[in-house]
Amino acid sequence: MRLVELIEASAAQLTDAGVAFGHGAANAFDEAAWLVLWQLGLPLDDLDGVADLAVSPQQQDSVRELLARRIESRKPAAYLTREAWLQGVPFYVDERSIVPRSFIAELVAGGGIDPWLGEHTARVLDLCTGNGSLAVIAAMAYPDVTVAASDISAQALEVARINVDRHGMQERIRLIESDALQSVPGHYDLILCNPPYVNAQSMAQLPAEYRAEPPLALAGGADGMDFIRSLLHQAPDHMSGQAVLVLEIGNERAHFEAAFSRLEVVWLETSAGEDQVLLVTREALLENKA
Repeated sequence: MRLVELIEASAAQLTDAGVAFGHGAANAFDEAAWLVLWQLGLPLDDLDGVADLAVSPQQQDSVRELLARRIESRKPAAYLTREAWLQGVPFYVDERSIVPRSFIAELVAGGGIDPWLGEHTARVLDLCTGNGSLAVIAAMAYPDVTVAASDISAQALEVARINVDRHGMQERIRLIESDALQSVPGHYDLILCNPPYVNAQSMAQLPAEYRAEPPLALAGGADGMDFIRSLLHQAPDHMSGQAVLVLEIGNERAHFEAAFSRLEVVWLETSAGEDQVLLVTREALLENKA
């Protein structure tokens, strides 16, 4: 059997089992390729180069065992491989933190928020940092800034520590345990936040793969806006004069606009469209608060 045939067979197996995707792969073939290549120790970014390799019966068996774990456990593939990627950067992940997939990473790495930044941008806060991936990507994208990475979960911060150390960012990224902004000191020029925002009805309908993640990182209350209400009220006190807040809200734009109908925001374009991530200035937050 050729490697590509094993991947195709594995993709069919995942499809037949009805597993859910979205934690690094968007479809059965991509996830099957990821799992097969990872299990066989092959480069994850060169499928074309190895597609015709012969796969031994023993290798096929090892892949089948991994596929069985994926199907039976319904855990995201990233929890099985202990690795996920954002913008081509590898990160360690396990069940202590949500699997990183924020669209904010695109904006940071691709310069999508650069028009609001400048020489004044020296301190960045990654709020709800999870495994620390956004903090690391921000430190990579903005080499002259210092980054604070905050999370309410001490366990998630243990995972973030692994990634900060892995990428040699110990001197530039400070990890802080905090309930929202409660224990975060100082003022910041840029706040990045991918908070819990899933509304209660959607939480009840999530596939098992998403329920395998820490619910604290997902559930946002009845309309998904519980954390965000508190954040937008407190944020100006932690922002410098020209600071901006970049906030991810997933598929909750309707709930956001219902909750904050008078708040002036800028919707930012990502690969998922223009309704997933927004930017708001300190000035707009203060006007809305008044």
